[in-house]
Amino acid sequence: MFSRAGPARALVRRPAHAHAPHLRLRQLATKIFDGTLKAHHRERAALAPDFGNYSYLHEEVARRLLDRLDDIHESYEFSDAVDLSCGPGHVRRLLDGRGVQRMLEFDSSGTMLALSATDAAGPNPPEFEVTQVQLRDGEEFPKLPKESADLIVSCMHMHWVNDLPGLLTSMRRALRPNGLFLAAMLGGDTLSEMRSSFVLADYERKGGVAKRMSPLATVSDCGALLQAAGFSLPTVDTDKVVVHYPDAWTLFHHLRAMGDSHAVLDRSASSQETLLAASAAYREMYGDAETGEIPATFQMIFLTGWAPHESMQKPMSPGSATVSLKDLSLPGVPGVLLPGEPPDEPPDEAPPQPFLTPSRRPGGPKEK
Repeated sequence: MFSRAGPARALVRRPAHAHAPHLRLRQLATKIFDGTLKAHHRERAALAPDFGNYSYLHEEVARRLLDRLDDIHESYEFSDAVDLSCGPGHVRRLLDGRGVQRMLEFDSSGTMLALSATDAAGPNPPEFEVTQVQLRDGEEFPKLPKESADLIVSCMHMHWVNDLPGLLTSMRRALRPNGLFLAAMLGGDTLSEMRSSFVLADYERKGGVAKRMSPLATVSDCGALLQAAGFSLPTVDTDKVVVHYPDAWTLFHHLRAMGDSHAVLDRSASSQETLLAASAAYREMYGDAETGEIPATFQMIFLTGWAPHESMQKPMSPGSATVSLKDLSLPGVPGVLLPGEPPDEPPDEAPPQPFLTPSRRPGGPKEK
């Protein structure tokens, strides 16, 4: 039923917002996903001869994730790096030239590791050593030695992990002081169009909603988890990629070919009737009137956290301030009033300034 393959038309950036169903923190450490099934999905995808045609989303997310290193890699040394789920080697290739000397790659799929080791991942400098390790069945993340890495990267992997608190705590311990954890995962707004279409199809036919899509974490969940794991300067931000497909069947096929099929333990099988109804609802609600194409939104959540170091700034303890804010409210300071002080007379209104056109910008050519 997923045999209609077709090209994805474009990657389009859209502003991020959060409103989809999501996980609560108390759910994040429970067993939701079938790790063995997900490893099978990745192996099946990697074995396909045309797998490279379907890795566009993972490559785009890896590029946006590692762009965050451009402003900091010259100030910090990340000699030893770890990729928690390397896939076909996007992170390895994009890390070229960013100071990494040794790379440790993990993946649940042996074929994915083999793809990363081929020239398809791109050339690496001679001093770039790569060691590969396949995760054991049921192992969600590696147990790394304490303070053994300068940089740990997780790209499009954490949204399939059951024990997110355990992963983050383990990675923080594995980082050397001032080491960096950098991750990208799918967020709760991902495939919101598909979610709505399946909800409508199920309600019309069964009067209820079945578990047909994976639950995903939100920005607030991720921020709280980074803090709970002990990271310093935790940062979470989002971005969106919108991909246009000819129809819902093509989208279903691409998700399967990427290795991102549904992998919830308590999942419901989708009948042909339900898929047809969801596809029709998808086109009716979101299809382009002219081209008939449908959009698929992928929300990316980017997580950044540093291993604590003595050089980092620390918040002051309560009551340690030596200056009161009221001491800064001095008479005669514009915009600041002491109790009982009359307001100043409003200044004369300045004439409106013209817009800065190219010919009137500072330093530009003068108007004749």
